[in-house]
Amino acid sequence: MKNPDVKPEEEIIEPANLRFLRRLVTVLTATMIGGVLLIIALIVIRFNDVPPQLPDEIALPQGAKAVSFTQGPDWFAVVTDKDEILIFDRITGQLRQSVEIE
Repeated sequence: MKNPDVKPEEEIIEPANLRFLRRLVTVLTATMIGGVLLIIALIVIRFNDVPPQLPDEIALPQGAKAVSFTQGPDWFAVVTDKDEILIFDRITGQLRQSVEIE
């Protein structure tokens, strides 16, 4: 704020490095605000994406319980509590391969 009692030629001139610092802080603040808005937009877009298609039913061998599930483009796999990985065909649902975990 300008003081009316001080003549314009007597006003203190802002040092160049202080002016640079003020501009740098302003640019960094704008960059951070833009980054936060971008992250929020990406999260919203990702959560509105189509969820992966899961099979309605999986026929596991007698007495096996599923521990985990993963899928690829044309297959899905189930890890059982008996330490084996069962790989099924996505279209037919038939067992393709069984892998024992040692």
